[in-house]
Amino acid sequence: MTDTLDAVRSVLIDTLELAHQPSDLQRDTVLFGALPELDSFGVVQLVAELEQRFDITIDDDEFGADLFETVGSLTDFVDGKRARG
Repeated sequence: MTDTLDAVRSVLIDTLELAHQPSDLQRDTVLFGALPELDSFGVVQLVAELEQRFDITIDDDEFGADLFETVGSLTDFVDGKRARG
């Protein structure tokens, strides 16, 4: 899980071009509504990068504010998708 958390942090920072350090993004760090970079275009870019990085597919019906609520919710989602293969 820590590996996934670290990877999700890196994807967030790189994709959204955040001026954060990985340690700034804790599991309870709020994303949606707190990061201006996470607008509709940012979400599309982030999803594409997560799919590529983790070799997962995120279906349209899985999109929602709760998915991008916190770093932890996003990490848990990625872990769940990877576990289901």
